[in-house]
Amino acid sequence: MPEPEIRELRYFHAVAQELNITRAAERLGIAQPPLSRAVRQLERRLGVDLFNRRDNGLVLTDAGEVLLKEAVVVLAALDNAVRETRRAGLAKLVVTAKPGVATDLLHRVCERFRAEPDAPEIQVVVSGFGEQADMVRDGRADVAIAACVDGRGLATELLATEPRVAALASGHPLAARAVLSTADLLTEPAPRWSDPRVVDRDYWLGHPDRPADGPIVRDSAQLLEVVALGQAVALVPSSLAARNVRPDVVYRPVPDAARYRTLALWSARRRSPWTGRFVQTAKTQASPSVQCGRGSG
Repeated sequence: MPEPEIRELRYFHAVAQELNITRAAERLGIAQPPLSRAVRQLERRLGVDLFNRRDNGLVLTDAGEVLLKEAVVVLAALDNAVRETRRAGLAKLVVTAKPGVATDLLHRVCERFRAEPDAPEIQVVVSGFGEQADMVRDGRADVAIAACVDGRGLATELLATEPRVAALASGHPLAARAVLSTADLLTEPAPRWSDPRVVDRDYWLGHPDRPADGPIVRDSAQLLEVVALGQAVALVPSSLAARNVRPDVVYRPVPDAARYRTLALWSARRRSPWTGRFVQTAKTQASPSVQCGRGSG
């Protein structure tokens, strides 16, 4: 019997996730009878039952559980291979950053990079908090500009650093102080990012003993709103503070807080000559006021 086809694996994957032929057929955009036949054909190819068929739906057999685990890996690898192959045939560089400091820098970098002779097309993808490293790892982006990320398995280049300041509601008692320390914030509620990573938890809290007990936020706009409402005190880059002057929020220096770090990330395995050129351009376009090593004393 011939080996299973990719189409059959995709059909099986959908059925295994839905555990219902009708829902799986709707998800795949095909009729139910050919989907049922394809699953039966796959079982005959493999010589095992993949599902136990019951009145109330389907249940994976032990063999089905094994195939599902392996099918997820195979289909992800295939999708990545297709994506990488298509990208190799196009003169295009995909770069990503989350809104804020990183996208401000990205705008300058892209403008300068596009002026390079024979520069490829740049596709900019605005991503959410914590997504940048994963997008580079799985091939959705060639380069990311990000801050304080888990860069394991990736090549990184520190582009710039800058001080962080405390963002407080204008009526907060600490707003009367000219300068604060991370110890001053220990009992203040800290906002929690929607996708927290262990690697940067203490960085965003400012102190390892500060609990993350504030409201969940998904971006800097939400962060400033919960600060203005008095629900949290946040550590933010000084440049973000400069761009968000508002009457209900005040900013105070926190000299002992770790500086905000902006990095370029890319996959060394997939690096192209243009990736290196882009990273070099990013280094030259980092603002002189926050460049790596300046003002850190």
